[in-house]
Amino acid sequence: MTIRAVVWGENIHERTNEVVAGIYPEGMHATIAKALNADKAISASTATLEQPEHGLPETRLAETDVLVWWGHKDHGAVADEVVERVAKRVWEGMGLIVLHSGHFSKIFKRLMGTPCTLKWREAGERERLWVTSPSHPIAEGVGEFFELENEEMYGEQFAVPEPLETVFISWFQGGEVFRSGLTYRRGAGNVFYFRPGHETYPTYHDATVQKVLRNAVKWAHNPQGSKPAILNAPNVPVEKALEPIEERGGKLHAHGEAGFR
Repeated sequence: MTIRAVVWGENIHERTNEVVAGIYPEGMHATIAKALNADKAISASTATLEQPEHGLPETRLAETDVLVWWGHKDHGAVADEVVERVAKRVWEGMGLIVLHSGHFSKIFKRLMGTPCTLKWREAGERERLWVTSPSHPIAEGVGEFFELENEEMYGEQFAVPEPLETVFISWFQGGEVFRSGLTYRRGAGNVFYFRPGHETYPTYHDATVQKVLRNAVKWAHNPQGSKPAILNAPNVPVEKALEPIEERGGKLHAHGEAGFR
């Protein structure tokens, strides 16, 4: 079955900055979607900040297997209602891939529950990404490491929860290191954070970066489909207990009444 991916892009820098527009004339989101569509197992479309409901109405998210997220300049413009909508779908099993400056996005901070802060420097320095989990599906076909000649530096401490797996660690020309490929599970959903992607450099045109993104979409996809029951908190009646029990003591809730949230 084809994996249905949506690439969400802020789409501000591409329209307001000549350097970015020159590198990504159709937008970073379009470049990423094109790279994903090079794999017949993936069908990728795009959504952007300026669209109604940021291009992510409930009906579209319900049909999305993996959401790829890039934002930078205006994280605050993303409506909280849409953030909660996306979080709900991740909990139900939709995959989420957060790219580069998306570490400060509302949805990533919502799912991580931490500040997601880091050190940074915009100097176009070389980045060497070391594969620390060579057997991981996201690193398939990458090799021992790969390099990007020009990138923005991100440095530790990266204030995120301890990941399930660290797939990449970056070294930068200035000496800093950074955990650049981290996996998480939130509810039934797989989450991957991938560091490269500063907008003034052609990172998403790089063949290895594109390979990692395709691998990540396949890894994040949950072939079992949506698990909406994860959001339920059922009040199980005494008569439906697996073993016979006798009801004792006082109660806060009437038979069948929903609990407090």
